[in-house]
Amino acid sequence: MSHTDTRRAVEAVWRIESARLVAALTRMVGDVGLAEEFAQDALVSALEKWPAEGVPDSPGAWLTTVAKRRVVDRWRRDERFQDRMAELGRRIAEDDGRDGFDAVLEEDYGDDLLRLMFVCCHPVLSTQARVALTLRMLGGLATDEIARAFLVPESTVAQRIVRAKRTLAERRVPFEVPAGEDRDARVASVLEVVYLVFNEGYTATSGDDLIRPELCEEAVRLGRVLAGLLPGEREVHGLLALMELHASRFRARVAPDGSAVPLAEQDRSRWDRMLITRGMASLLRSLPPDPSLPRGPYALQAAIAAEHARAPTAADTDWTVIAALYLALVRETGSPVVELNRAVAVSMADGPAAALEIVDSLNGALDGYHPLPSVRGDLLERLGRGEEAAAEFRRAAALTRNGRERALLLDRAARAAP
Repeated sequence: MSHTDTRRAVEAVWRIESARLVAALTRMVGDVGLAEEFAQDALVSALEKWPAEGVPDSPGAWLTTVAKRRVVDRWRRDERFQDRMAELGRRIAEDDGRDGFDAVLEEDYGDDLLRLMFVCCHPVLSTQARVALTLRMLGGLATDEIARAFLVPESTVAQRIVRAKRTLAERRVPFEVPAGEDRDARVASVLEVVYLVFNEGYTATSGDDLIRPELCEEAVRLGRVLAGLLPGEREVHGLLALMELHASRFRARVAPDGSAVPLAEQDRSRWDRMLITRGMASLLRSLPPDPSLPRGPYALQAAIAAEHARAPTAADTDWTVIAALYLALVRETGSPVVELNRAVAVSMADGPAAALEIVDSLNGALDGYHPLPSVRGDLLERLGRGEEAAAEFRRAAALTRNGRERALLLDRAARAAP
């Protein structure tokens, strides 16, 4: 195997194993920043040794062994680190009845991975820091990869990650799965981060690409990991269903010239049936055992996506059902963005005039949100008010930061004008 091939193999193994490794090490040392430092030491060792020795049969176990040796070496020579590990060992012994440092070395990857998710998405961090740290620690993405994905300077991402680690250490955020009343809020924080990553890939907010599939793939992978770790959390399955159903449309969403293809005009034969099947199965797991009980926001959004997936053609879409699901979602969330989406469904079920009343009621609630004038422009155009529609499309174009979306809106403005 050539040096280049070996390096690619190391990078592939790192992408797969890094989250498990950092999670296990965080349990050992009680600090996510230190854990990543030891994990990176193991990665450097792999880059040095594997080209000469070959990739081991169990590369993940090799990395784990090397990293743990680094921890033990540090423990033996550093008094401050000895004190830290002794304290950590005492805490673990008190928590579960096991003794000392040997207990810390025991592996429980599932629980460790879940703990790492809760740490990376802790509410003490800003949303941007949570996203960056999650992609770094759980996704195995390098700082430059995260920067490219979000079209921000690499130094900005690096600073967010450094500050996030420092904040977690200063606040002494425990490496644990939360319990009691705190649990629901913390689970919601993890789901929010995963969905933010997916949405940035599904509808890029800046740049010239409409979609960034690599971000969506990473979010879906994290969603599946989370569903495996929290099988009893219905909203976890709801989010996974939502992402899988949306991701099924990727091949049909963008035309050969890079422009967007509206949902009604997409070639549904190009939708990924395997992802739709997976999404439907996840949706079933998100439903409450009693149909009279309310569904969570992600489960409701997934149910809306499922209605589109079930329709053989755009004309077969049951917009009345979709409008009702959006109404339930509005009542659940109180979100003006959801109300705007409900207006689109109402326009298809009951006509543009009824929807325009809903949109006009949102004035002041969504200032600066470019889909609002875009939807209003579409309704006005359908009502035959072309000049007003063109003005709305131009306003939406001025608000969006995505180049292709801007071009599409300006083209609609030109076609709508009398």
